[in-house]
Amino acid sequence: MLLECGGLRGPSSLGKLRLMTPVARLTAVVLDCPDPHKLAAFYGELTGWRVEYDEPEWVTLNTGTGLRVCFQESLDHVPPVWPDPTGPQQVHLDLSVEDLDAAEERVLALGAVKPDFQPGETWRVFADPAGHPFCLYEED
Repeated sequence: MLLECGGLRGPSSLGKLRLMTPVARLTAVVLDCPDPHKLAAFYGELTGWRVEYDEPEWVTLNTGTGLRVCFQESLDHVPPVWPDPTGPQQVHLDLSVEDLDAAEERVLALGAVKPDFQPGETWRVFADPAGHPFCLYEED
């Protein structure tokens, strides 16, 4: 399974689908982790998202776009191993940056880890402090 990053990819057949009234809308993405405050601080520094809700086992960051990214304590959290063709990466976030080299330096200083294997040239894969993979890419 190859990790593909960088937002939407090329032409889509979605335009050919009949538009229907949506059943639901995405309001939050929740990441399990051993320390929700540590991971929320990491993503808050990385993105500028602000803390909206803070409890001992749960932290919510508001992205300012109507989407929230939440961190839920899971003491038995097992991070995905990437790359690992025998197991899924589960989920990853794609984050656009203005300068990929400068962003890499900053995320590493914040506590991210850069795996040796990098599958692309226009984006870079990192793991957050809880081991979740995420990608940084320069938006055209």
